[in-house]
Amino acid sequence: MVISPVQLVRPQRFGDTRGWFTEVYSERAFTARGIACRFVQDNHSLSVHPFTLRGLHFQTPPHGQDKLVRCIRGRIFDVAVDVRKSSPTYGDWVGAELSAENGHQLFIPIGFAHGFVTLEPDCEVTYKCSDTYAPNADGGVRWDSAGIDWLMPAGTMPELSSKDTLLPRLADFDSPFVYDGCPLAPLA
Repeated sequence: MVISPVQLVRPQRFGDTRGWFTEVYSERAFTARGIACRFVQDNHSLSVHPFTLRGLHFQTPPHGQDKLVRCIRGRIFDVAVDVRKSSPTYGDWVGAELSAENGHQLFIPIGFAHGFVTLEPDCEVTYKCSDTYAPNADGGVRWDSAGIDWLMPAGTMPELSSKDTLLPRLADFDSPFVYDGCPLAPLA
């Protein structure tokens, strides 16, 4: 089985009458999965309205960011798009529903554009990053240029930031990311 560079992580929950406990990150456990980056920044966002779309974002080298994303309130559809030059899966995407209820996380390595759409009101998303925010390395591609099925009702226009409406289309993007020999595969 091919291990995808983008991985869906399903932390185990241990529950009893009080509720549950889960280990959301362990360097040892993630290294065993082939995820061996060092996280240096945590981000937290609140999206008030359903169908708020954030993305598709990345930071360019030398400030690329691996990300570990989870939804701690509500439900989102989280997506990663391969933007590594010369990758046989360039432009392909994978996505997963992340919710407070399921506790799943998505690991998105450097070389992938990341975005999500909220599926209900008042969604909170947290994510770890392997590099700090660098405004001069901030980049992205348009949310509607990679053929993503965003799981929105037909005819729905997402709520977007003004920044996201100005991003280039994937077809017009000259990628600075290098293919590492590991193609994108379906999420396991």
